[in-house]
Amino acid sequence: MKYLGIDYGNRRIGLALSDDTLSLAFPHKTLQNSKTVLQEVLDVIEKEQVTHVVIGESKNNDMKDNPIMERITQFKKQLEEKGISVFLHPELYSSAQVVSIMGMENKAIDASAAAIILQNYLELQKNT
Repeated sequence: MKYLGIDYGNRRIGLALSDDTLSLAFPHKTLQNSKTVLQEVLDVIEKEQVTHVVIGESKNNDMKDNPIMERITQFKKQLEEKGISVFLHPELYSSAQVVSIMGMENKAIDASAAAIILQNYLELQKNT
């Protein structure tokens, strides 16, 4: 069993993968958010034998949907239509956490943010 974490953004989409024991999440890659991104994510799911997907749920400090949330919901629906099990998990400040850890922004920020989202989800599942 393996999970894919997604940090969905307007320009880029970060991907992270869990290990087979669902204990750790690792940054995998960053994709450009283009017309082909759904197929690119499906290709990763197939190649890596992913069983579940966790997408960061984008909310503001008042826990109201950010403008991107509509696109995230649509992307989630597209994956579910392909028979993929998809969960939403709060992503509040995941990118800021990455910048804090790395000390700067770089190309790995999106995949690293996806890893934080996925790691938080995996830890929550262990504790429930």
